[in-house]
Amino acid sequence: MVHFSLIDSLLIVLYFLSVVYIGFRAVRRGRKRSEDFLLAGRSLTLPMFVATLVSTWYGGILGVGEFSYRFGISNWVVFGVPYYCFALLFALLLAKRIRGTNHLTIPDKLEASYDRRTALLGGILTVGLVTPAAYVLMVGILVQLIFGVDLATSVTATTILTICYLYWGGFRSDVWANAFEFIMMFLGFAMILPFAYFKLGGWEYITSHVPPLHLTWHGGNPWQYIAVWFFIALWTLVDPAFHQRCYAAKDGKTAQRGILISIPFWFFFDFMTSMAGLYARAALPDIPNPTLSYPLLAELTLPPIAKGLFYIGMLATIMSTLSSLMFISASTIGKDIVGRFVSSIDPTEHEALVHRWTKVGLVISALVSIILSLIVPSVVKIWYTIGTAIVPGLLVPLMASYFQPLRIPPRHAFWAMLLGWSVSTVWLICGQFHLVDGAPSYWLGIEPMYPGLVISILIWGVGRMEGETKNPA
Repeated sequence: MVHFSLIDSLLIVLYFLSVVYIGFRAVRRGRKRSEDFLLAGRSLTLPMFVATLVSTWYGGILGVGEFSYRFGISNWVVFGVPYYCFALLFALLLAKRIRGTNHLTIPDKLEASYDRRTALLGGILTVGLVTPAAYVLMVGILVQLIFGVDLATSVTATTILTICYLYWGGFRSDVWANAFEFIMMFLGFAMILPFAYFKLGGWEYITSHVPPLHLTWHGGNPWQYIAVWFFIALWTLVDPAFHQRCYAAKDGKTAQRGILISIPFWFFFDFMTSMAGLYARAALPDIPNPTLSYPLLAELTLPPIAKGLFYIGMLATIMSTLSSLMFISASTIGKDIVGRFVSSIDPTEHEALVHRWTKVGLVISALVSIILSLIVPSVVKIWYTIGTAIVPGLLVPLMASYFQPLRIPPRHAFWAMLLGWSVSTVWLICGQFHLVDGAPSYWLGIEPMYPGLVISILIWGVGRMEGETKNPA
């Protein structure tokens, strides 16, 4: 299906070696404090903040390729516009507040605002939210294409390569690797568009070779389907990677400016990926697996070296997110779950325990991600399932925790989180048992995210009324 010259293969091997070298090069000896291992000592400058946030938040490149191939510029509407809006909202309302708390993690904030059981539940949901299985799967697919190994071998090898430098260097290693991957992802996609233009043609070629609906904002999808993805974009407000980088910024102004600067980078990268998807649909109208639209476009248009750099761009886009989510998952297991169960020990011993269990968490996260990626080999399905089930649980209590007038009593926060998550999850599972033409049929035709959000908001409302009753003006 795809063919690589020796120089392309060598470039890709050199990329993998470079990521590992940079990750290990970032390791600082002699610093064992949680703040250094988990947040790089809260030292992120503006350039490093932007590089790590932009690269981390744009990982699903094969899923984006699939969607843009099938639905055209609707990709920009579904995976672009809502995320720009919520990122802007995050920057204006939350970034400085988050940095000002000086917490280490989202569950730290939940415990400070509510209680320990809410923080523990928040930690469990956070682990689910950042499950990097989709990214393990995407890297595995690309490595399988490049080197011809089976999928199980490719996902295992790339996952081990990803966690090895995180095991020793923690968040600092992740940030340094992200900065390199930021450069390579933009270079890779900037490479393919000029070659596609000169080989195939410009905008007139695209408009004459793609279905008319590919050039509409909805891509032929009903508005309800588009609306669901806008709600899934609420993920941004509870995304642990956003919170982690704000906690790690050197100050609140750096966090806020960093997000605002990141939005134009995402906009430009979305332009490149959407155009590449349109070129793939125009030139290759009968691809049986649209997930491979970008690799097959590269096969059609790119000469040696350029092809290698483009594949590196795709790998860098995915691996930057994979490493970040893997580390967040591990640190949540080590600090926010295990660390809270045994928090009564001496502070020095507790630091060592968190450090040790974060490393154990890396191994656990890696194993779970490998297994899940092989059981559910669909990138978009993994995204949809995780976002639909978990966001309704975390969103309302976490957002309320940052604004004193919106705060609710701890027991209401706990139940809003538990029922928001469980109602959406049960609704989702029931739909999977009632398929119509292969698609889940949900009760009353309502997407699972909505009832979970409604339940969570209702409990929040009850909590607000009870709080006002106990504390009359």
